[in-house]
Amino acid sequence: MARTESVMLPLQTPAPDFALPDVTTGAIIKLADFAGRDAFLVMFICRHCPFIQHIERGLGQLGRDYSKQSLGIVAVSSNDTFSFPEDAPESLREQAAEVGFIFPYLFDETQEVARDYGAACTPDLFLFNRERKLVYRGQFDSSRPGNHVPVTGEDLREAIDAVLADKPVKAEQQPALGCSIKWK
Repeated sequence: MARTESVMLPLQTPAPDFALPDVTTGAIIKLADFAGRDAFLVMFICRHCPFIQHIERGLGQLGRDYSKQSLGIVAVSSNDTFSFPEDAPESLREQAAEVGFIFPYLFDETQEVARDYGAACTPDLFLFNRERKLVYRGQFDSSRPGNHVPVTGEDLREAIDAVLADKPVKAEQQPALGCSIKWK
């Protein structure tokens, strides 16, 4: 399976604005909808990627574990659905229901949001602080399909916990690794 690393956008980069439809509700979700949260997480994911299939239940659990905290979460799928129809909104809606995502799952049909965020792969994870400055970009954890390392979300959870406790996030961060974004 082909592997692509995240670009590792510079820390302190401001969160790009967006307005995208949620595949589960049809509502248009915007960055401003999370203005009162101490932290904001954007996860570029999809349905077909084996790297996502490997961690998707962990992503769902992360959403449930932090649901009562001051963390906003969105997942975004930006893949070309002509070449990858399993990443079309109807299929993403099924994935969200099957896995138990309780956060908005957004569809980036124009791929503009993925470009604005510098997303390169699925998963590609971006955590912002209260001021919406990037404090973490990198891997969910060191688990990969076939490496027998348990899926824990350890790296991302450590960063989220630091932001929520108003503490610095470790500067040493490992890039995410996954399938490339499927550009049109």
